[in-house]
Amino acid sequence: MLIKVFSAAVIGIDATEVEIEIHTGSGDPAIIVVGLPDAIVRESKDRVIAAVSNSGYEWPRTRTTVNLAPADIKKQGPNFDLPIAIGMIALAKSAQLPRLDRCYIAGELALTGEVRPIKGALPLTLEARARGKKAVLLPVANTREAAVVEGIEVYGIATLREAYEFLSMQKELSAEKEDPALLLKQQLVFDLDFSEIKGQQQVKRAIEVAVAGGHNILLIGPPGSGKSMMARRIPTIMPPLSLEEALETTKVHSVCGVLSPGEPIVTQRPFRDPHHTISDVGLLGGSTNITPGEISVAHHGVLFLDELPEFRRSTLEVLRQPLEDAKVTISRAAGTMTFPASFMLVAAMNPCPCGYYGDAKRECRCTPLQLERYRQRISGPLLDRIDLHVEAPAIAYKELSQKQLGESSALIRERVIAARVLQQERFSKKKRTTCNARMTPTELRQHCQLSPNGNELLKKAINELHFSARAYDRILKVARTIADLAKSAPIEEEHLLEALSYRTLDRRIWK
Repeated sequence: MLIKVFSAAVIGIDATEVEIEIHTGSGDPAIIVVGLPDAIVRESKDRVIAAVSNSGYEWPRTRTTVNLAPADIKKQGPNFDLPIAIGMIALAKSAQLPRLDRCYIAGELALTGEVRPIKGALPLTLEARARGKKAVLLPVANTREAAVVEGIEVYGIATLREAYEFLSMQKELSAEKEDPALLLKQQLVFDLDFSEIKGQQQVKRAIEVAVAGGHNILLIGPPGSGKSMMARRIPTIMPPLSLEEALETTKVHSVCGVLSPGEPIVTQRPFRDPHHTISDVGLLGGSTNITPGEISVAHHGVLFLDELPEFRRSTLEVLRQPLEDAKVTISRAAGTMTFPASFMLVAAMNPCPCGYYGDAKRECRCTPLQLERYRQRISGPLLDRIDLHVEAPAIAYKELSQKQLGESSALIRERVIAARVLQQERFSKKKRTTCNARMTPTELRQHCQLSPNGNELLKKAINELHFSARAYDRILKVARTIADLAKSAPIEEEHLLEALSYRTLDRRIWK
């Protein structure tokens, strides 16, 4: 006898249909799982037998073959426990399950028959809808996440018995409902606000410019100057996530298992701040199963690298391609995967190892050799890819003691959104270009034309400060953003001068 159950395997951040064929025949009692299963899937037969028995059902005490098709795709994780158990119970009972063909089923089983949550519920549900299925059966903890997908019914399953009774029409369940548009309205509620920042007006202005154009930014200043404090408030001034962006980000978080409990969809732009001891694989992604790294988890949000020179240089160098292409391609023996990585890089560092180089009040204790080694930890090509380099000086007592609050995140966000609207209109016919930082060379020539005086000013700066060709492009892009914030169609000299002031670290100094 043969029975088929449908599920899906998550590969990268997408899912692909898996047809689970369960066959019983003559021979010694045994369960054989084939179809390129990993160790977790091979172990599922032991979990399934215990769960079936403890749920009050029998399992086929004959030679049972479980085939996971297509056989050339590696099957990973415990997602197939529940569908395998359903098929085995149906075979033991020789029962027909009327709802089986219209459903995708996924879930990890405890030995008691309880259904535990899984990773990748959102991409699995999207695949089910694309394949024309009418419903998905998932662990209760995953139903809100899956229910944001329109056009498919999502049923929460608590136990193996409940799943079998539903499929055999002995029991009815209510489909989970979620309104993603309503959920996204909650994203403008933050615990942090820029009004809490005392002083640092120049730095806050630079951050506003960076966010308005989607530019990367580096903050340089002594300990206690508020670099991390300001960086953590950047998501509060970023434009709200669109539904498409929210779903893309949620897919990554779902696969990585970092979706917050009770959060069906990512409603606020991610803020990721990995420790400087992170490995290349942890930052970029990879490992044996090729999973996304921190740069993909930060997709459509902020990747904050505090104490930038403390990161291994090899780890920082892997950022080059994602910063240019907004995606990362990882090749391993298991295959090649491309993950989204459109993030805003925000980095912070001290000016020297002790932190007080150039400070007027505290003496720097670093030797010239220590200072040179510290600076060499960051390569010139990486600095070229950071659009704004901004100094964050120590805050004076007069500013710290002020009782008056600074400008709120809401007011700054209004200006940022207005600038982004101009950019959306400018690039409305270009799907890839979403902001000024992503302009192509052709778009740069079209939208960043300078006056004769502006050209002469930029030529002088390039020659004297030894900027690279990439830095030249980025100065123009930042100047375009400054003009957008000022609602100016042409790039004026004052906009160009401000953009030049944000390149305090050049190739002549940082080799």
